[in-house]
Amino acid sequence: MTQNNLGLALHALGDLDDAVACFCRALQVEPTYADAHVNLGSALQDRAQVAEAVASYRRALEIEPEDARAHVNLGNALQDLGQLQQAAASYRRALEVRPDFAEAHSNLGNVLADLGEFDSATASYRRAVEIKPDLAEAHSSLLCLMTYRGSVPVAEYLLEARQWETRALPRAALESPPRRDFKRRPLANRRLRVGYVSGDFRLHPVSYFVKQLLEHHDRARIELFAYPTSSMRDRTTEQLQRLTEHWHPLVSLNDETARQRIEADEIDVLIDLCGHTMHNRLGVFARRAAPVQAHYLGYFGSTGLTEMDYWIGDDFLTPSWMDSHFSERVWRLPRVWISYGGKADAPVPAWQPSEDGALWLGSFNNLGKLTPVTLALWAEVLHALPRAKLLLKTKDLADANNRRRILDAMAVHGISPDRIELQDSRATPVWSAHMAYYDRLDVALDPVGGMGGATTTCDALWMGAPVIALEGDRVASRMTASLLDAVGRPKWIARSEAEYIDKAVALARNVDERKALRSSQRARMAASPLCDARGLAASLEAAYFEMFETTKA
Repeated sequence: MTQNNLGLALHALGDLDDAVACFCRALQVEPTYADAHVNLGSALQDRAQVAEAVASYRRALEIEPEDARAHVNLGNALQDLGQLQQAAASYRRALEVRPDFAEAHSNLGNVLADLGEFDSATASYRRAVEIKPDLAEAHSSLLCLMTYRGSVPVAEYLLEARQWETRALPRAALESPPRRDFKRRPLANRRLRVGYVSGDFRLHPVSYFVKQLLEHHDRARIELFAYPTSSMRDRTTEQLQRLTEHWHPLVSLNDETARQRIEADEIDVLIDLCGHTMHNRLGVFARRAAPVQAHYLGYFGSTGLTEMDYWIGDDFLTPSWMDSHFSERVWRLPRVWISYGGKADAPVPAWQPSEDGALWLGSFNNLGKLTPVTLALWAEVLHALPRAKLLLKTKDLADANNRRRILDAMAVHGISPDRIELQDSRATPVWSAHMAYYDRLDVALDPVGGMGGATTTCDALWMGAPVIALEGDRVASRMTASLLDAVGRPKWIARSEAEYIDKAVALARNVDERKALRSSQRARMAASPLCDARGLAASLEAAYFEMFETTKA
């Protein structure tokens, strides 16, 4: 028992190696200690040893078949492995044991969303919130799904987002206004204290963009603080930690204690990098932890928080007519809102047109982005190009049910399975091999009707692939269009579905144009604002200073 409790404490502090050692010692003493097997599995999973975690959870269930927590944890691990149907079965088994297990309903919603069963996922999230109104992660997951689907009116989304804090915060926090007596020390003779809060300080698309920012911040002007909200660590975590002066994990702290920790650091500007994505600590921001609070980068809609002062975008991503989409004040940078540094291990583009005239269109975006509107539109493109085929590549295609769902959906639109190739991205775990796959694409297609590409768009462009995108009516559907604008490719941005089809077809048929751009695209992109990390850091720093000087806390 002592070793198990010590392991739990170490796990909460992010000391995964010592936590694993403690759980193993506990099991040496008592091999049938089911809780220790579950806890060992959780630590192993955070250490990215997912297969070993599955074995631990299964051992716990051999000992205690009715352990609902073990079933949920097993579901989490199976989902990480891409075994979505098995994960759903584990969550449902947990709910057979404990029908009121709100976390199991929420996690079932996550896997159902990955399976494309959006209505069922929504019902699971709402059931979780009904059982446990303060289960913040379930409400956040619901908001994420609403943005992904793109079918929910913006006003309806914003109303739901504004309700998050009334459900997640305890009554006492809601009834008493956030503290506003911050020590706003003059900036003369000192640096601005900036804190970044994220659950993605690890191998993750958000960390890729954050790393460039941390590398280029002016340390003579900015004092950097990082507040990790997840216990998961990897080599990327170590790199990011070395790039910050202060590293203060919030994992083991409740929201109020975390708020006090940040306030004690006398942070001037606190930046949320999560929004309503996993491991967010919006409860800390809702309690007001710094005089200036802003969201940047990690989310694709308003947080809905009363105490979030700003949402950082740019003129293309968040034009002025979009102000009503946010509870925050939109702060527009004078340049594209992110920077892509290229991929050092990416191969030199080696695309060549097919000798037999075959055309490959495709997307490597997450399957959740491929809305029914997207698939219908892509089918129209394929009908206009009878010799073209569609290549999709993502980890979600490891699941047989997902593969069948895509093929069936395209069949409804008259596209036969022999014109579609589905690839599990896990089959090319080496990043350079994954990037080389872009050489197979003649034209990349951005998803429409919901969430568009960002990192995937940058990768495609870096490998020379042209990307056709639809300029959407909200942040989630405007990201690729804003990136294309930043690299000087406005011709690839469509303003309507009909124009999207026309542009894709015209580009696919113009082999000479595609030959010319494939060899020059990377150099053009490298010289564009999209690849100017130093310029982005300078723009954000100027914004942070102005926010601090003008925002009244």
